[in-house]
Amino acid sequence: MAVTLDDVARLAGVSRSAVSRTFTKGASVSPKMREKVEAAALALGYSPNALASSLTTGRTKLIGLVSNNFHNPIFLEVFDQFTRALQERGLRPLIVNLTDETDPSNSVRMLRQYSVDAVIVASSTLPPSFAKAFHEAGVPVVHTFGRFATAPDVDVVGIDNVECGRMAARELMSRGYGHIGYMGGPELATSSQDRYQGFQEELAKHAEIKTHFSFANAYSFDAGRAQMATLLQGDPAEAYFCGDDVLSLGAISAIRDAGLTVGQDIGIIGLNDMKMAKWELFDLTTIAQPIAEIIDASVDVVQEMLSSPERLPQARLFACQVVERKTLRPKP
Repeated sequence: MAVTLDDVARLAGVSRSAVSRTFTKGASVSPKMREKVEAAALALGYSPNALASSLTTGRTKLIGLVSNNFHNPIFLEVFDQFTRALQERGLRPLIVNLTDETDPSNSVRMLRQYSVDAVIVASSTLPPSFAKAFHEAGVPVVHTFGRFATAPDVDVVGIDNVECGRMAARELMSRGYGHIGYMGGPELATSSQDRYQGFQEELAKHAEIKTHFSFANAYSFDAGRAQMATLLQGDPAEAYFCGDDVLSLGAISAIRDAGLTVGQDIGIIGLNDMKMAKWELFDLTTIAQPIAEIIDASVDVVQEMLSSPERLPQARLFACQVVERKTLRPKP
């Protein structure tokens, strides 16, 4: 049978409440009492019951970690880092898949049933209304990789996707490309819209550059491959900003299947710098966002929200940088 709080109290010769206080963070207990209780717990192999503790503290330490794009390998990296960062701080992640979910109220209802202390919406494609729905329901929420706003309704931690579009356009022009394309993710995704906006705005300053814009139906390898295969049947651009690494890898596959050489016949630049981008098979030139820093900042925000519920939401942006590899031709 499982060792109980009462068993520890009897062996230590103290009250049940003394044992409870010993294992409650911030509770008052003398060093001598703590030593007796911890020695008894160690001898019996006792560890506190997290669910029982939540009844006393009013906190479950459960953090809803939700996303909707599990087809994109970058989110394997994101969830790996998020779950470790939360667990290292004594919080417990509850992963929720919102793929194909269109009604924010369904998500709010489900996570409230689990009594989560807070929610992290880890998605660049879910609209701001999803995170806002949690906020309006009284659930602390941070939108990681969300859309930037100067006065956000909820905390946002991520990158300036509009500026990333500008960076990609400047990088392609610096290589001397005269016909440049944007191949984004889903057209309704805020990240696709913002990257397209920045890309288009930058190229609009250069009337001599021929441009082309298109969108894949998902942030996935297959969608990127299919969209590039379609583009190759017409008048393809000399180089593309694919708007996401996984789209870029699909595009590279289609270009090679067409008998063309990536970097020489058609240039590709992605965004994210996921681990596969570094593989020799792809060697993708891309715009890297500091995912580890974004995740750490997001967990910081969660802890701030829990300790100061009245704090005002804010947006925290992190700078990106171009990572040079081999899918663009060299600068002149």
